[in-house]
Amino acid sequence: MSKISRRHFLRSSGAVMLGFSGLHTFFANSAFGQDPVSSIPFGYGDLIPDPNGIIDLPEVFTYQVISRTGDSMDDGLLVPGNHDGMAAFPGPGGKTILIRNHENTASGSSAFGVRNELLGQVDQKLLYDAGNGTRPALGGTTTLVYDTNTALLESHYLSLAGTMRNCAGGPTPWNSWITCEENLQRAAGTFEKVHGYNFEVPASTTVGLVTPVPLKTMGRFNHEAIAVHPDSGIVYQTEDRNDGLIYRFILDRPGNLATGGRLQALKIRGMNSADTRNWVNQTILSDQLMDVEWLDIENVESPNDDLRFQGFGNGAARFARGEGMWYGRDAKYGRDAIYFACTSGGSRQVGQIWRYMPSPFEGTPDENRQPGQLALFIEPNNSALLEKVDNVTVSPWGDLILCEDGSGEQFLVGVTPQGETYKFAKNAMNSSEFAGATFSPDGSTLFVNIQSPGLTLALTGPWHRPIVAVEPRGKLTTTFGEVKRSALLQNYPNPFNPETWIPFRLGQDAHVEIHIYSTAGDLVRKLDLGHKPVGVYENQSKAAYWDGRNEAGELVSSGVYFYQMRTDSFRAMKKLVVRK
Repeated sequence: MSKISRRHFLRSSGAVMLGFSGLHTFFANSAFGQDPVSSIPFGYGDLIPDPNGIIDLPEVFTYQVISRTGDSMDDGLLVPGNHDGMAAFPGPGGKTILIRNHENTASGSSAFGVRNELLGQVDQKLLYDAGNGTRPALGGTTTLVYDTNTALLESHYLSLAGTMRNCAGGPTPWNSWITCEENLQRAAGTFEKVHGYNFEVPASTTVGLVTPVPLKTMGRFNHEAIAVHPDSGIVYQTEDRNDGLIYRFILDRPGNLATGGRLQALKIRGMNSADTRNWVNQTILSDQLMDVEWLDIENVESPNDDLRFQGFGNGAARFARGEGMWYGRDAKYGRDAIYFACTSGGSRQVGQIWRYMPSPFEGTPDENRQPGQLALFIEPNNSALLEKVDNVTVSPWGDLILCEDGSGEQFLVGVTPQGETYKFAKNAMNSSEFAGATFSPDGSTLFVNIQSPGLTLALTGPWHRPIVAVEPRGKLTTTFGEVKRSALLQNYPNPFNPETWIPFRLGQDAHVEIHIYSTAGDLVRKLDLGHKPVGVYENQSKAAYWDGRNEAGELVSSGVYFYQMRTDSFRAMKKLVVRK
């Protein structure tokens, strides 16, 4: 994805309406085909190419690689590959304890060496699935102890072994990590155990493996992530299926998952068996608050992987590949929130972010009179803004940090409480996904993994400074969540046939019009959007919509057109292509 900086854009265009004679040169030489995101005035500024070719970050931010696949660990084993979900916990003496997943099956870079030559160093009773002593399941977790003051990794070791494809998970308020198997292997052949469960790993600095206990009453399905609501202790879960459900698990004993509980699935009140995926029709609109109820799930160990069919058949809502999930405080509504990603949601299937706000009486009979509420937070339907979100975390200042797992370049994407997106980091190594983003308890360090070849990075910088937007005369500080100036963004999809959406941002209340012109300068269509308040108009529910027709209602022919945004104090123009 090539880039054009905001500085270059403003210098080229003068930030005013161009004459049509200049448009051809401007679009041919700079704007058309370039990444519209780089001109968006949010985030920490331009990403600076990393001379080491690992990760591009904003100016002043730095990183170090603290762990690599194949490194020797303190228990004599090796760092496994396929780094994935991760969380940070407070340790003794101000240290940070990281627990990291490894998305291995029965193959991949092993903690036990290329030929499992180190397997004899491990007590076989501490392997969940030892593979009859010859081919153990190679997923699990490693624990890292890190000092943010000295920026040193003090120790690391294998903490859970013998599980399969530990993708994501989530932290608990009682200082443990729930790691999730995204695998439904049955006990057959060399596999001794049934897979598809969650496991709990306490945050500890003591080197050694935990006893693996499958949390069977949390359900057997294609697990991805969990989040715990600290007030109620209820655990929420995502299912990585194109027709998956969102679950909650009400514990029989608070803080003790192993003693069991009750599994339920989310239903939108008044919408029986709702399809939230928005693949064909915009069933769910952004920021549409919907009351929720919860349905009991039976036969939770599900030998046939059919919990999602049971729940949907009874009225539960269907989601598009639920993946990352994290608890946070929602700044817009001033309420606790469980954020989660649906990787293939939306008409373009590039992802959605949802927020569920629990009831003050969550998990009790009184929640019926004041139910929890669900809302679609963002659904950009624009891969330049967001593509295939996997892991999610909430920053200390309230922004979401999202890990992309798309088809090309991979970014860490920030999302403000108002839904503005910005690129914070880029994988400069390869096209492997980012995973496991999590902040240290002191807020100084963002840890993140590049899944392949398997690196864990510690990122530091001025997290709490005001956000900067680059202008021709230097840097102008602004604040998260405030749109300081208007901007016209690239339409999507582009090229298109027959319809497209035109996103924009308003720095002040204004009457907004979008004019569509032919290359000859003739007005083809005027879209009068009316008076709009300050804000972000990027999602399909808010962006300007053009159906590809002229003022006479006729479909326009294939070719290049220009669209101009007009307010009393702002003019900007970009190029679009109709292709039939």
